[in-house]
Amino acid sequence: MKKRKRKAKFTKNERIIYTSGCLCLIALFVCKIFFGAQVSNLKMNIEKINYKIDSQDKKNESLMMQVNELTSYENVESVIRDMGLAYNNENIIVIND
Repeated sequence: MKKRKRKAKFTKNERIIYTSGCLCLIALFVCKIFFGAQVSNLKMNIEKINYKIDSQDKKNESLMMQVNELTSYENVESVIRDMGLAYNNENIIVIND
C-alpha cells in the first residue's frame, strides 16, 4: 500500500489572512519607495533654493561694496567739485550703524 501524502489545505480564514498579509507587505514596499522618492525630490529642491540664495547673497555683497565705494568721501568730493559746488565738511553727518 502506498501512503498518500497529505496536502496541507488552508482554511478560508487562513487564506484571507495570508493574502492580506502579502498585500500589506507589497503596499508597504510601494509606499516606502514612493515616499523615499518624494523626500529625495524635496532635498533636491532645497539644494536648488539654497544655491539661489547663496548666489543672491554674493550679488548683494558685490552691490554693497559698489555702494560703499561710490559713497566714499573722496568720490563725493570729486563729484561735488565736478558740479561746481563747494565742499563743506560741517554739513556732513556721520551715522554709525
